[in-house]
Amino acid sequence: MANQVEPGLTPVLFEELQSERFVTLSTVDHETGGPNVNAVSWILARDEGTVLFTVNHKSKIVENIKKNPLAVINLIANESTYSISGKAEVIQAHLEDVPLKLTLIKLAVNEVRDVMFYGSKISTEPTYEKTYDKAAADRLDRQVIEAMKKA
Repeated sequence: MANQVEPGLTPVLFEELQSERFVTLSTVDHETGGPNVNAVSWILARDEGTVLFTVNHKSKIVENIKKNPLAVINLIANESTYSISGKAEVIQAHLEDVPLKLTLIKLAVNEVRDVMFYGSKISTEPTYEKTYDKAAADRLDRQVIEAMKKA
């Protein structure tokens, strides 16, 4: 059975991307031309064809995307793993109303592919916890997501 391919986010995946969560982001390294993979948590689906994410303004991701916009988000959800590919672009060099210097990036979704290997499913999705002040982390997370929604 072939893996499912969609031109945009399905309703289930759209809902999964309505709050902060762990994903990995693959870009093309602007120095080596090879793959570059990073973990990202501030992510938000604007609609079925647009995903926003925020990274530190000094992140290598920013320069990678400026040099080559092709990017892939790997999302583990709905008992599977998905490759969300498209073209990324910096839409705000400094996200407003946030105390950190963060860059807002938009991924225009070209394809969503279920890439789980045949005959299996994800039984436990990845989880993480912040290792700094919980109240400060919660406040910052709210500020970032709200600023992303306004953008």
